[in-house]
Amino acid sequence: MAVAFIMAWQAETVEQRGTGAEGAEGADAAGLLAGFRRELHACLTARADALFELADAVLCVDGPVRTLVELALAPEHRRGHGALYDGFNGGRVEVARLRRAVAGLPVPRGRDGRITLAVDVSPWLRPEAAGSPDRLFCHVHGRGKGQAQMIPGWPYSFVAALEPGRTSWTAVLDAVRLGPGDDETAVTAGQIREVVERLAEAGHWRDGEADILIVLDAGYDVTRLAFLLADLPVELLARMRSDRVLHFPAPPRQACAVGRPARHGAAFAFAGPAWPRPRAATTTETPRYGTACAQAWDRLHPRLARRGAWEDHDGDLPILEGTVIRLEVDHLPGDRAPKPLWLWWSRAGATPADVDRLWQAFLRRFDIEHTFRLFKQTLGWTAPKTRDPAAADRWTWLIIACHTQLRLARDLTADLRRPWERPAPPGRLTPARVRRGFRRLRPTTALPASAPKPTRPGPGRPPGSKNTRQAPRHPVGKHPKPDTAKPGQNKQAG
Repeated sequence: MAVAFIMAWQAETVEQRGTGAEGAEGADAAGLLAGFRRELHACLTARADALFELADAVLCVDGPVRTLVELALAPEHRRGHGALYDGFNGGRVEVARLRRAVAGLPVPRGRDGRITLAVDVSPWLRPEAAGSPDRLFCHVHGRGKGQAQMIPGWPYSFVAALEPGRTSWTAVLDAVRLGPGDDETAVTAGQIREVVERLAEAGHWRDGEADILIVLDAGYDVTRLAFLLADLPVELLARMRSDRVLHFPAPPRQACAVGRPARHGAAFAFAGPAWPRPRAATTTETPRYGTACAQAWDRLHPRLARRGAWEDHDGDLPILEGTVIRLEVDHLPGDRAPKPLWLWWSRAGATPADVDRLWQAFLRRFDIEHTFRLFKQTLGWTAPKTRDPAAADRWTWLIIACHTQLRLARDLTADLRRPWERPAPPGRLTPARVRRGFRRLRPTTALPASAPKPTRPGPGRPPGSKNTRQAPRHPVGKHPKPDTAKPGQNKQAG
């Protein structure tokens, strides 16, 4: 229903503004933006006007969002700070409908027409919020070598569609908060499955088209993900640690052999010292990394053990074969010493064209880091000091809706650059520059929020009174649920 609404609004806008090539292109962008804004307001089922104007304040306020209450001073937010906090804490978002609306918008594709999705986790750090439940220890990279830390917070798993070429734009399609009792691999598999189904439902993928490429960084159990998503039209590409050891297929069984047949062949150690002859090898000259040499070995699989996620697997453990790709470049930006990059692709029989396509697609995965930085440093995703995880989920989807509006308005806003900034070519504005011009665009698009009604402020807390109700304190980290805890385990252990 959300997709049909947006398509109808787009067709109506094109009919009103003309059928010329340039006019139709601008009408399409304006129609999509207006239709999405109306659909976003319909997805806000409680405190809709307050939440919608809060999102407009995020898009139109000057400079980055530092605190939540300062958004009440923006002209686009016509309500007081009480209504702002009322909408933030008591509002309600129909997330399922908003997910369908986001999936129904145009999705970026590669040069070959393939959809590439990046999956990654970004934490909302809450180290001092002892009264906030469902916190986990989140891995945070430090600036120096070996300075990584584990800080309590709420980790969110994002799925975003990547664009070809170097850019800071992505199309964020989904976000899920990981809880203390969640299996990260199972949650990620379910999230990818739902995103792919919504893309197929919206008509972005049809039978006979190229499979969707899922790109992941190290830390994901990519072989288990390939097993869980084997029935979907997807390919998985993930980085592996440089100390991994995989195996070739088992050799044919001899006629005179006795005992159980071998399941694994020769070992393939990423650390060397030598490797067999690769199936495919390519050499590519790049302006950013110099000469890029890639090698691929076919039909390699990990040796699975019956523990952890595979402990309760029925029958023999599966043999999950794929292609291993080793990428080596001359240099990295910033005069950093390059290290070989090891990738695992969930398909076998890679051609030289596949090898080049895959490692270049993996480098595009880092574009999602620009989106995370925009969310946190500009749009103020982690600025609110909320205690309730449900409020954090609502705010997360509101930020995703704001970023989606920036993506739809990238060809509609002017470049309001600072005197010291370089002019941006047409169609190459960054999300921050598009946000800078969104205030001028806002009056020309849909404004579904109604005007606030005059009222009087509440009495508030009596002067001199104190809050004597102490908030409950919650443990941090993984802990199994009471009905799944094994004998002898501490149910509250972090």
